[in-house]
Amino acid sequence: MEQNTAKMPIRCKAAVSKVAGEPLEMEEVEVAPPRAHEVRIRILCTSLCHTDVTFWRMKDLPAMYPSILGHEATGVVESVGDGVVEVAVGDTVVPVFSAQCGDCADCLSDRSNICSGLPIRPGGMPRDGTSRFSFASTGEPIHHFISVSSFSEYTVVDVAHLVKIEPGRIPHEMACLLSCCVSTGVGAAWKVAAVEPGSSVAVFGLGAVGLAVTQGCRMRGAKRIIGIDLNPEKIKIGKKLGITDFIDPNGTDGRTVSVVIKEMTGGGADYCFECIGSTPVMAEAFKSSRMGWGKTIVLGVSNDVAPISIPSHDILKGRTVVGSLFGGLKPKTDIPVLAQMYLDKELELEEFVTHEMGFNEINRGLELLTQGKCLRCIIWMDGAREKENVVKVKPKENGRACEAA
Repeated sequence: MEQNTAKMPIRCKAAVSKVAGEPLEMEEVEVAPPRAHEVRIRILCTSLCHTDVTFWRMKDLPAMYPSILGHEATGVVESVGDGVVEVAVGDTVVPVFSAQCGDCADCLSDRSNICSGLPIRPGGMPRDGTSRFSFASTGEPIHHFISVSSFSEYTVVDVAHLVKIEPGRIPHEMACLLSCCVSTGVGAAWKVAAVEPGSSVAVFGLGAVGLAVTQGCRMRGAKRIIGIDLNPEKIKIGKKLGITDFIDPNGTDGRTVSVVIKEMTGGGADYCFECIGSTPVMAEAFKSSRMGWGKTIVLGVSNDVAPISIPSHDILKGRTVVGSLFGGLKPKTDIPVLAQMYLDKELELEEFVTHEMGFNEINRGLELLTQGKCLRCIIWMDGAREKENVVKVKPKENGRACEAA
């Protein structure tokens, strides 16, 4: 490094969310040095996720303003605080919203991936709840977002939320996808549902997470994978990743999706995955599962607190519903496994990247995502490609855009 900034604040650009649903504003912010057990990282690239959109649109808690959103990213360690030993300056890392402290009862158990030692503190760092961001011009604090805040050239993350990636082996934009969407979907099929070979599956919502679920179910040996989406253009990529049948809810001649699935499977799917975040769809997914052993896995993040309506007598007949956060994966343990699966050509990642652009175009990326015109848009920080010798994702043959900054 040209100068030692480890104990100094850094000024950089960040895309700040100030008003619910309004375009992010590019601001000069000050990023404080890391405290004990914290790491300051330089973001190389970040991707846009529907969870970011959900919180960006929220007018009330748990959304907080002003804030720096973003939670899928790849970065390089710039400095470390006291007590940090597992990463060092210059290491390539993936920040993850889900912590793994390694010491709490949940981290030590195979039954949970929800770290109870460091629960997420809305708006601040997980250990003390304070912020490391402020506006450079006024000193006003800026809220963190689920312990990552990657829509900034620099961010500070607790070491429990970081996974070290071997440099030069996996492209940064591919590693970025492992910090949320692909891990969430593949993990739900592998760890939460434990899909059995020869089984039938219904996936509600073929966004990035739903397609990752699809891939995970195919890898587990599912025989029939039914994709449900309002956009028929999802059929092509869905089939590449494992979809065997497709249902457009608007094209069922007035029948409910659950009725169609029961007819297709002879009684209901063995596993149903809800990947949208809609409580009515969650209920419909449950109705689509088979009596006796049907399992419904809820992955979608809802922006309201409406309850799921499920008849109690259906529960008595052996159907189950389970939630899935980060696919049941423990980040430090399981992300390296997925990275190796990608390197071994067992896990597809390139198909998820439909757009790439520079940091100043982040609002255009959000617009594409909200319009359903992209799966994952990679946002490159200024000069990151050149500085890190990044391997660029090639344009896809199926005509989906892959735009350079």
